[in-house]
Amino acid sequence: MSISDNLCHIRGRITAAALAAGRDPSEIRLVAVSKTQAAAAVSEAARAGQGLFGENYVQEFTAKAAHVTEPVEWHFIGSLQSNKVRQLVGLVTLIHSVDRLSLAQEISRQWGKAGKSCDILLEVNIAGETSKGGTTAEALLSLTREVATLPHLRIRGLMTMPPFYDDPDAARPYFRRLRELAGVIGTSKIPGVAMTELSMGMSGDFEAAIEEGATLVRVGTALFGRREHPPIS
Repeated sequence: MSISDNLCHIRGRITAAALAAGRDPSEIRLVAVSKTQAAAAVSEAARAGQGLFGENYVQEFTAKAAHVTEPVEWHFIGSLQSNKVRQLVGLVTLIHSVDRLSLAQEISRQWGKAGKSCDILLEVNIAGETSKGGTTAEALLSLTREVATLPHLRIRGLMTMPPFYDDPDAARPYFRRLRELAGVIGTSKIPGVAMTELSMGMSGDFEAAIEEGATLVRVGTALFGRREHPPIS
């Protein structure tokens, strides 16, 4: 099937999952994960009506963005090194993967130099997997309070990546826990902090994530298929 056909199918699944959960489908945004995909694939998806894309690798992303002329919105969703933050200024509207104070400080510093503020999500490693980034659930409230004091950041919510399971329902407790943590942060009434976004769910489990409260679902393989071409040209 074409990217356009895949996009239509995914949107149908998002709508069905939202309605089944008693939610308004317009509350959920699809982040098309375009890492390792060619710029031409991004452009094709954009022409089919997809406006929001998520990238994981700074060098690949900045090169690719220069080749995409359609008016798209970019999010950065991958692990981010502090020394690469400056390359994202002016290109992304949301960073999903802030998991430590030092990274948040550098984002605030670089966006401040440009006279701007950056919207971010705090990444939580609920399962405690050593192969993945993210703060712990136990440290989240403290990190939120520290990051909230930085002048050029706006905390907009949380992100998580659960362990991989063949059964999407097995990931459900991690999605539910992220929603619960967002509730704890929300009731703490930290100035400047909003828990309006929950970034969770990917190609194999996004329906379960939507049922548990996701507002951003990150879907790559189900939309683009597996990469067969160089990532930029």
